[in-house]
Amino acid sequence: MSDHAASFGAAATAYERGRPEYPDEALDWLLPPGEPRVLDLGAGTGKLTRRIAARGLPVTAVDPSEGMLAELRRVLPDVPAHVGTAENLPLPDRSVDAVLCAQAWHWVDVAHAVPEAARVLSPGGRLGLIWNLRDETTGWVRRLGEILRSPEGRRSTDIGPPFGPVEHRQFRWTQPLSPDRLLDLVSSRSYAILLPPGERARLLDRVRGLTETHPDLAGRKILELPYVTQCARTSLPA
Repeated sequence: MSDHAASFGAAATAYERGRPEYPDEALDWLLPPGEPRVLDLGAGTGKLTRRIAARGLPVTAVDPSEGMLAELRRVLPDVPAHVGTAENLPLPDRSVDAVLCAQAWHWVDVAHAVPEAARVLSPGGRLGLIWNLRDETTGWVRRLGEILRSPEGRRSTDIGPPFGPVEHRQFRWTQPLSPDRLLDLVSSRSYAILLPPGERARLLDRVRGLTETHPDLAGRKILELPYVTQCARTSLPA
């Protein structure tokens, strides 16, 4: 994973407060049937990990940032959590039945990450990718993307051999959040984390101005942020 991915540790608290969860329907589609052993790759503060653990499934978390994992361990003290990357997984061969990667596959070196995922998966094991993308068909959300200089777009789901064909599915849902949590969401993005302090403050001021002046947001204590959750899944030969 890239240095940008590792930078999130500096904003672990904002990440935990501002980043959205994942819809149950997406997890239903991504996980294989039965009681699979799951690796949450690029687990961050455990947004997806806790959804997996809540199903009673054995789950292991891996992330390149010790700062992010410290937050995950606080929330999920019983979940094994290891520092590692997609290109060098700290797990034995054939030790899991599913590898799920949330908000992170675009950071990885696919040429090295794919064989590592295949190594730790059991025969027939599944690799699933998931991203929460802001739904910019909504006017104020589109304006937020312009302020961030980072409009949303579909993520690449390149995987390749030894995995089979890739299936795709989208799920639409809405996250309620306060204006302060929206600022946390912005603060947790790698673009904002890497800005000099003065530029970061100006960026947050512009987002604050959006929540205070946009006709769909002004005066509201709770905002409704629409998402499109993009999912992809593929499996190894059995």
